[in-house]
Amino acid sequence: MTAAFIRSPVIYAVFGALGSYYGLAGLSPRGDPRLSWIWGGALVLGALIALFRVLGDSSERFFRDLTIRYYFRKICRYAIALALGFSLGLTVGTINAASELRLGLKREKVRGITGTLLDDPRAFTDGRGMGYLTVSGASGTGGIRTSARGRALVFFPAGAIPRLKEFGRGAPVYVEGSFLSSPNPGISGSGPPFRAGAVHLLGAASAVEQLRTGIRMEVLEKFAGPSWGGLAAALILGVKDDLDSTMTELFSAAGCSHVLALSGMHLAVLSALIAFLLKKPLGLKPAALAGAFFILLYVYLVGPQPSLVRAVIMYLLGTAAILGAFPRQPVPLLCMAFLIQIILDPSSGNSLSFMLSYLALGGILTAGEAVHDLIRGKIPEILAQPLSASLGAFIATVAISAAAFGVIRPGGIGVGLGIVPLSTFFMILAIVYLGLSFFLPPLTGIVDPVLSVLYDLLGGTVLLGSRIPAVEGISPAILGCISLVLVCGLLYVQNYFALLRKKIVLPD
Repeated sequence: MTAAFIRSPVIYAVFGALGSYYGLAGLSPRGDPRLSWIWGGALVLGALIALFRVLGDSSERFFRDLTIRYYFRKICRYAIALALGFSLGLTVGTINAASELRLGLKREKVRGITGTLLDDPRAFTDGRGMGYLTVSGASGTGGIRTSARGRALVFFPAGAIPRLKEFGRGAPVYVEGSFLSSPNPGISGSGPPFRAGAVHLLGAASAVEQLRTGIRMEVLEKFAGPSWGGLAAALILGVKDDLDSTMTELFSAAGCSHVLALSGMHLAVLSALIAFLLKKPLGLKPAALAGAFFILLYVYLVGPQPSLVRAVIMYLLGTAAILGAFPRQPVPLLCMAFLIQIILDPSSGNSLSFMLSYLALGGILTAGEAVHDLIRGKIPEILAQPLSASLGAFIATVAISAAAFGVIRPGGIGVGLGIVPLSTFFMILAIVYLGLSFFLPPLTGIVDPVLSVLYDLLGGTVLLGSRIPAVEGISPAILGCISLVLVCGLLYVQNYFALLRKKIVLPD
């Protein structure tokens, strides 16, 4: 496996995109960055592609040895992929930098902004909440009104959240207040958040969005009664508003907060249920297509969270691979998903959940697989698979976790061995409970006690995990270097033993 994905050109395209998206795009001039960086990047791309294409086509003139000629052509293909990725990353990164919130007047003079709810508002325990607006206008002192563009994070006052949830995503609003002085680190280019003192709903969302909001509210109402309902809403819809704050803190302290963020694990449960129901009556390929349709509906219902979008793109690519579009190689599929996602949503690349999601899965598919190969047969497989996955994800994400949170929680490696299967079983039963509540309400009494027991087990497990000390004070840069060395070392050892198993004599 190690040698297989290294040979894929898409790997090198991602290397180029990473370097330009995170390293160069943010340095673009503020005046008109597209003219300078995008066109400059296009010229660099064209020159590199032309150069390596000419070199590749002319290899017969330079090299008579067929082996050298073969490898030279491969290097040229990798260089072209690297150049394409570089230009792509530079382009989408520059577009992201150019999409900074523009108000038409100084932020300290803004007294209100008009826009459309970009997502479903999130409620805090004190009744206040937050959400994003796609801004279309701004107003200042003296009745000044200007057009605006971009998006802004808005903190809503207590009492406004229920109405905002009722009207839902896509509703036009006008909020009065002012921008805070501190910037919002979560979104590049969004600037400081806006604290609203009053919220005015200007109309209803579209009919499709109203239908979506109605379905969400109905599902959340089904989970409103039981003690475990807040966790079910978090795992199925990504809504943590009713999740017990103590439980949230315990998940975080145990190093398992990623379980509460919708991602590939949650999508795997849904896709497995869909496959179970559709595979026999429809067959593999029709069931894969039907599953892709239902997954898209699910994402529309819960909202395009970066980690979930990554999982969906990979699911769709996997479906295309099943249909024969390209080989089913996990690491190249992950790289393709990365490129597609930053094209569809350039700003998503700056999201912490985006970075952690890709790094975690990349670590599982590389370092995790290497660890699994090394420990396979030495410990029971029921432990080997999840342990290697946890180790791979931890190695790949430890540096960025330390940079974002200031601490690392290695206890999550072991705690996750119990949390992941428990939460998976809990999620499956919560979906069963939801279906019964709509069609056979009396039977929910059978599932409810089991969910309560699972909820208590999860609470007890994260409580134990939270008592494992966290590690502080280690430089993220040092951790990043250690992680890189570990990943490369594990891949080398994996490849070394794979060659030994094939009885290939290694050169001295």
